[in-house]
Amino acid sequence: MTQTKIAVIGGSGIYDIDGLESPTWQAVSSPWGTPSDAVLTGSLDGVEMVFLPRHGRGHVHSPTTVPYRANIDALKRLGVTDVISVSACGSFREEMAPGDFVVVDQFIDRTFAREKSFFGTGCVAHVSVAHPACPRLGAACLTAARDAGITVHDGGTYLAMEGPQFSTLAESTMYRESWGADVIGMTNMPEAKLAREAELCYASVAMITDYDSWHPDHGEVDVTEIIRTLMGNADKGRDLVRRLPALLGAERTPCTHGCDRALEFAILTQPDARDPALMAKLDAVAGRLL
Repeated sequence: MTQTKIAVIGGSGIYDIDGLESPTWQAVSSPWGTPSDAVLTGSLDGVEMVFLPRHGRGHVHSPTTVPYRANIDALKRLGVTDVISVSACGSFREEMAPGDFVVVDQFIDRTFAREKSFFGTGCVAHVSVAHPACPRLGAACLTAARDAGITVHDGGTYLAMEGPQFSTLAESTMYRESWGADVIGMTNMPEAKLAREAELCYASVAMITDYDSWHPDHGEVDVTEIIRTLMGNADKGRDLVRRLPALLGAERTPCTHGCDRALEFAILTQPDARDPALMAKLDAVAGRLL
């Protein structure tokens, strides 16, 4: 049995965690580059917590330039066991209205300008992302949201687009009607894939700010309206996060869904053929096996 250590990756509008005991901003070095920012460490209800602002304080990184590999590697180096992604998104469903939250369980990855794996030439690995979000962690987020009085939807497919521009009407209509996506955002991929490679449980809480561009009564995305909704969502998001330590507990057993053992049979490159330089960079992500 290990100690629970929860990381929250905060998206647009969420740049800290309220109520942390002994809060400290700490720089973390990673061989995969510089993380988005220093990380805020502390504890809540006896559970260690880590907060990482995905875009950096002051919102300096675009969705494409977020250093996803460095961020996930830094969390792994800090001993994180569970990662909660909190991010803004648009909705493709009438019933998933601005101000609502969605606990995402599936993704469609349409990003194309980002590094998506820790592995490659010199050490090849293929992890399963058939179920990219941890059901155990997602259930805790769902309970926390309901306890906080948030209108929350259990499950949904998140379309990850490259950005930074919003969708065209044609794209929005296709994602909604032909592809069956429920929400759209720009940051949960490759984040979820990298968390799986790092054997971290990952859950995504999508905070709806708008109806993208498909809705006939709402027109195109308006940044002013998004920011207004975002501020209300941010307060609710922090309330949700504050409830997670009590739900997850200080002691942690192995993940019943195998997220923390995702690399068990994933590495294909034989030991004598592995690139020493890449192996050195994988010391935190895959150190359990390598």
